[in-house]
Amino acid sequence: MAQSRQLILASASPRRAALLEQIGVAFTVIPANVDEARRDDESAESYVARLAKTKALAVANTAPENTAILGADTVVVNHGEILLKPRDDADARHMLSTLSGAPHEVLTGVALALADDESHCDTIVVKTSVRFRELSAREIARYVAGGEPQDKAGAYGIQGVAGAFVESITGSYSNVVGLPLAETYRLLVENGVETALS
Repeated sequence: MAQSRQLILASASPRRAALLEQIGVAFTVIPANVDEARRDDESAESYVARLAKTKALAVANTAPENTAILGADTVVVNHGEILLKPRDDADARHMLSTLSGAPHEVLTGVALALADDESHCDTIVVKTSVRFRELSAREIARYVAGGEPQDKAGAYGIQGVAGAFVESITGSYSNVVGLPLAETYRLLVENGVETALS
């Protein structure tokens, strides 16, 4: 039987690390340092797929053999507008007010590269639909003041206090947190990474 591949997570996100731990995957963290600027006229789907792949390949360049590298990127799309991490509190309040009482999409690009095969990088994009209830200006202000939106696409974390904002969700919950587990698990198993279930 072939030796299992070691996994590197090319992300400093504690949420992605916690999700991998949840499904019993051992890994080390080496954050990728890449340009995350969106290109002109680039769709949300193309953007997250490209960034996930770029992150995985950037770390794969220096990773040891028999290693798989997982890259990911998440955005929120609201009425065709891509919402990244808020620039400041005012930007966070604006984002949340536009999400109030309406559905939006969360897209995560996931890429798995192999250190010993530069031509190999499996990349997928997973979409989840989320609907917020109507939020009051006071709720938005208090949520932003708590600091939770600062490093999160769309200015909220579904796994935190903002879980109280969510009226319904269609699709993968873990995708909204930052890593779609069912799809990521499949990529890991197909590429020889050991998990608690494989």
